[in-house]
Amino acid sequence: MERRRPVLSVVGNSGPVPQEVFDLAYDVGRRAVDAGFRVATGGLDGVMEAVSRGARESPGWTEGMVVGVLPTLHADSANPWVDIAIPTGIGLARNALVVAIADVVIAVRGGSGTLSEIALAWQFGKPVVAITSTGGWAAELAGRQLDHRRDGIVEAAATAAEAVAKARELLGS
Repeated sequence: MERRRPVLSVVGNSGPVPQEVFDLAYDVGRRAVDAGFRVATGGLDGVMEAVSRGARESPGWTEGMVVGVLPTLHADSANPWVDIAIPTGIGLARNALVVAIADVVIAVRGGSGTLSEIALAWQFGKPVVAITSTGGWAAELAGRQLDHRRDGIVEAAATAAEAVAKARELLGS
């Protein structure tokens, strides 16, 4: 039997984001699929849409590789690049699900929702890579140890390529 494809959840801002952040998030999605990951996000716009689009436009993409865990009960609230929309109806509590399904998490920019996802990933024992060049909570927490756990830090990466490579390293693949 074939090994399960690892899930990389990407967390970051919804709504409008600067073009350079959109482009970087797009590159994360594309590179993640190229590296053998399934990609999960919160399924909405902004960073989530950029990641989903990049993943779908990867030469390695196949149906079902882009998952959106939605805060609403409406699958049609997903961005158009999501393959599998999971409507939850639980609002921001869906952040816990986005992180729980991940094998590893990459944070891009981010406001309070992203901060909650980074904290949840940490509490769940999921490795986190934060991209420093995007600002927000990702840049603020990159390279820091949260609480007093001894099993690592929020890994820092400056580029999409570095972030995806670190995600693979953290999983030992």
